[in-house]
Formats: sequence, C-alpha cells, structure tokens
Amino acid sequence: MKATIDIPDGLYRRVKAKSAMQGLSIREVTTELYEAWLSEKPAGAPTLSAEKWLEGWIRLGEDAIRDAPEGPSAREILENDRNRLERS
Repeated sequence: MKATIDIPDGLYRRVKAKSAMQGLSIREVTTELYEAWLSEKPAGAPTLSAEKWLEGWIRLGEDAIRDAPEGPSAREILENDRNRLERS
C-alpha cells in the first residue's frame, strides 16, 4: 500500500542522511519503525535474532573473564566461606 504523509523538511533530510549511512531505504526505515511501534518495542531498537542476541551476551561474558583481575573468583571465595561455616 502506498501512503503519502507530510514530514518536516529538516526531519526528512536527517532521516534520509542517516538511512543512507546505514544502507537502508526510507521505506525500510519507515516499515521498521511501524513494526516496532506495533510490537511496542522502543523506536529505533535493533531487532536481533535470538542467536545474535545470545552471541552478544557470550562475547560480553568472555570479555569480562578476560579482563577480570588476578586472584580467586567470586565462586571460589563463596565456596571457601561456605566451607569455613560448615566446619564449625
């Protein structure tokens, strides 16, 4: 379906520039915004597949492990503390 809407010139120029930088057409941007609005997602929120979302979280976890300070892990500290309490 085709629809005609009036958009302020300045807003349209900004949308057109950003969509071009992202390799998207105005139609794709508009359709994505309508779909996000209908599904009550925040406007502009990226739509990721479950697989991509999980990959992102795994990558964050790997980064956190790599950047963790030297010494015992939180799990090791808790296990040692639990063992100390059970011996009493």
